[in-house]
Amino acid sequence: MKYDFTSVIERHGKDALAVDGLGTAPGFAPEPPKEGFDLIPMWVADMNFPTVPSVQEALIERAKHPTFGYFRPSGEYFDSIIRWQETRNGVRGLTDTCIGYENGVLGGILSALKAFASPGDKVLLHSPVYIGFTKSISKVNGYEIVFSPLKRDEKGIWRMDFADMDAKLKANHIHAAVFCSPHNPCGRVWERWEIEKAMEVYRKNDCVVISDEIWSDLILEGYQHIPTQSVSEDAKNRTVAFYAPSKTFNLSGLVGSYHIIYHPYLRDRVLAASEKSRYNEMNVLSMHALIGAYRPEGQEWVDELRQVLTENVNYACDYIENHFKGVAFGRPQGTYMLFLDCTSWCEAHGRSIDEVLKAGWDVGVAWQDGRPFHGACGIRMNLALPLSRVQEAFRRLDEYVFCDRKV
Repeated sequence: MKYDFTSVIERHGKDALAVDGLGTAPGFAPEPPKEGFDLIPMWVADMNFPTVPSVQEALIERAKHPTFGYFRPSGEYFDSIIRWQETRNGVRGLTDTCIGYENGVLGGILSALKAFASPGDKVLLHSPVYIGFTKSISKVNGYEIVFSPLKRDEKGIWRMDFADMDAKLKANHIHAAVFCSPHNPCGRVWERWEIEKAMEVYRKNDCVVISDEIWSDLILEGYQHIPTQSVSEDAKNRTVAFYAPSKTFNLSGLVGSYHIIYHPYLRDRVLAASEKSRYNEMNVLSMHALIGAYRPEGQEWVDELRQVLTENVNYACDYIENHFKGVAFGRPQGTYMLFLDCTSWCEAHGRSIDEVLKAGWDVGVAWQDGRPFHGACGIRMNLALPLSRVQEAFRRLDEYVFCDRKV
């Protein structure tokens, strides 16, 4: 490969929550490993790969100029997004007007909710659910979340329950829904017919759809992201969609996302909500990071990254199927997250999920408690590491965790 996805990067002391945040937030962060085991960070959803060099080059080039005053987004910024969406997702007809900056996808989702719902109103989400949604939507901002659970079919593939969605929208008089595509933490890449059917349910219930598509570039080989807004004219005009280079290129620390909103009424409402606080102002360096990421070099880098992630996911899933009887999962089709259901294994071995989690942490496998994601006996694992580290993690899980031996 042209780019480096094999080097193990030393991240300690470099502002990395994934390695320096262990033990700092009980119930959220894993505990540090016992003596004799080095850390394998598999919890926070960022990658342990160096970003594409064109990002650093763009930042360095801009930083050479000694002023960082007020500015407006450049034409190159909008052109980069339009070109990226056309090349990666087949989007046609996107214009500058439809694109708006967001400090983050979660912040954008909250702006959209404020535009179309009030605290105390009910909002539909699928579960398992991204922990950031539950914290920001419900606990912090006071909306009531109604969950429509995803279900694994006979092949283990996570599916939406359209009848359940429709019933809950009607019973709770819900007119705003948050849709996650691809889905985090389950890793589902929705097929066109699934999105079409979901959007028809939302249409019949007069529901504004807030679509988190931050993972849309990280699709495993053999699958294709379908933008929610592309499946019908109604979907295009009913959906507020959010994207970012942060997950794709490991730029979360730089901050910077964007929305795509075609319908002027939806766009005006969201902009009015986001601009009132004056928080939603672009950073000049994050703008240049996006421009650097969305260059042709970034396209090439993402294509290689997808190969690496596909290999990592296949290795992990095959290992579990062959070695950890009773540990269930839906094989991811996108993202780099793996969501495990340890219910059967724990029942068969008389162990609690807390004991399983702790056993992994003790030997340096810093995976994440899946219960805050609404997985009763779940664990979330980040597989965006060099394959050698993924292999070492599963060797330790085999030797020390999914066995009868204790450290």
